[in-house]
Amino acid sequence: MSTVALQGELLLIADFTIAGLTHFLNAGEPPCLPASVAPFDQVVPILVDSTAACWKSRPDFALVWTRPQAAIKSFARVLDHEAVAMEELLADVDGFAECLREAAKRVSALFVPTWTYPGYDRGLGVLNLRPPIGPAYCLMRMNARLAEAVAGDATIRLVDAGRWLLQAGPGASSPKLWHLGKIAFGPEVFRHAAADLKAAVRALRGQARKLVVLDLDDTLWGGTVGDIGWPNLNLGGHNPVGESFSAFQRALKRLGNRGIVLAIVSKNTEALALEAIDRHPDMVLRRADFAGWRINWNDKVENIIDLTAELNLGLNSVVFIDDNPAERARVREALPDVLVPEWPTDKLRYEQTLAELTCFDTFTLTEEDHTRTRMYVAERDRKTARESAQSLDAYLAMLGLRVTVERLSRSNVTRVAQLLNKTNQLNLTTRRLTEARYLQWAETEGRDVFAFRVSDRFDDYGLTGIASLSVDGPVGEVSDFLLSCRVLGRSVEQTMLHVIAEYARSLGLARLVATYIPTERNAPCKQFFDQQSAFARSEDGLRYVWELPDPYPLPRHVDLQYTADAPAGASRPPVLS
Repeated sequence: MSTVALQGELLLIADFTIAGLTHFLNAGEPPCLPASVAPFDQVVPILVDSTAACWKSRPDFALVWTRPQAAIKSFARVLDHEAVAMEELLADVDGFAECLREAAKRVSALFVPTWTYPGYDRGLGVLNLRPPIGPAYCLMRMNARLAEAVAGDATIRLVDAGRWLLQAGPGASSPKLWHLGKIAFGPEVFRHAAADLKAAVRALRGQARKLVVLDLDDTLWGGTVGDIGWPNLNLGGHNPVGESFSAFQRALKRLGNRGIVLAIVSKNTEALALEAIDRHPDMVLRRADFAGWRINWNDKVENIIDLTAELNLGLNSVVFIDDNPAERARVREALPDVLVPEWPTDKLRYEQTLAELTCFDTFTLTEEDHTRTRMYVAERDRKTARESAQSLDAYLAMLGLRVTVERLSRSNVTRVAQLLNKTNQLNLTTRRLTEARYLQWAETEGRDVFAFRVSDRFDDYGLTGIASLSVDGPVGEVSDFLLSCRVLGRSVEQTMLHVIAEYARSLGLARLVATYIPTERNAPCKQFFDQQSAFARSEDGLRYVWELPDPYPLPRHVDLQYTADAPAGASRPPVLS
């Protein structure tokens, strides 16, 4: 099977001297990104020529960083205060976008910093943003047009270079640097650029942090609730510190809305802490905003381990935020996989410190991301129902589980690729592919990809499973078989096998083969296949064979549905729509 290793080799393509960026790509926080530099100021020829020497190393990623007056010749005339029609300007942008799309076919991700305007140049002064002559106005239109032009390509991502210049301050760029060495930006710009590029690569590798574990006293609010009571907490109101805690909570709420899960680990009396969360009028975060909590007097290390296990997340998914330096040091030493950022003593800087973290970046946002916390709250309700059920069978029957099967399509590929690149435990091969590469793989004749949506009486889990089939003569090879840990143990796994086996039978195949590729974290997948007694195993225990004359049964408590494009019969509808 074709996979993308995503080891991190980066090709730098620019119309200025960009070698200074390589130092920051190989320093600081991981990952280190080995980089090669394309020939100077040959951007368009390199983008359109797949045989150019710089592509021969087959880089995983490419960065295309240009000055707007060099990439868009009509904009150079704008800077000279010549009359240029907006149509001509935007047409030139479209032409450049086409070159980017051509280059994107050769990499897993193509990063394109937005075009910027040097801070030292006042342009037309008060007319700089005036349509249609203002250079700053034209530049905004150009960036917007470029974003729209490449939006349909899942491999291309624009990154906000304007923010790098703002953070770098007066030294962001200068004519002196340009005349001395054709250096368009100062080292501080490169430092911030490297941080964002590393965050993007971590996102592509599925290494973004998913869970923020928070202390309470002097972290989410001011004061110790057990000493002063919830009505006296410093939160909201009309003082700077109280307002800063409210702003910090709003920033956390925004993280939750984009799919980052929030939880609490606090040394406190649980009843008092929950009363504050429920009753304080200035609390932005309420009980439903937290996927779980451990509010007790136990060691926070033990609580973090216990809580992440309950949420089916790894410790390498966790960010721990606590105002107490001793607690931070304890967690940092005992749990090195947990990210423990240094936290300011100045409470007015909480919101800013959170916003500066680069560990939450993701390459895509899906509907499942927006509803993730709600899903964890529903899981708490399921746990309560499970504890009251007389048996596992009674619990499963009570759930009202529905599994809906659909084909891979352009409408669901973002979530499918996200699941492919993040799922570790029940994952047969753990291969990682970008959206574009997975679509390309699936389009090949003889391959089918099924996506599985799961819901029950408590909530909709969303798209949580993938199974793909590669046909070779009379044999069907299971290329992907993976399921989110959120629905493990509810017979969704068996339902997926039923679907893919029945489809293979409908094609007249003789057998179904699944080859397990072990990793450090996907042992649960092998355990699942080992439990399927009807599968014959190879001597090394890694290859499973199902003789297809025998049907694979559907679990009786599962309501299985097929969308219109995923019939259970022998016909083979198009993979893409």
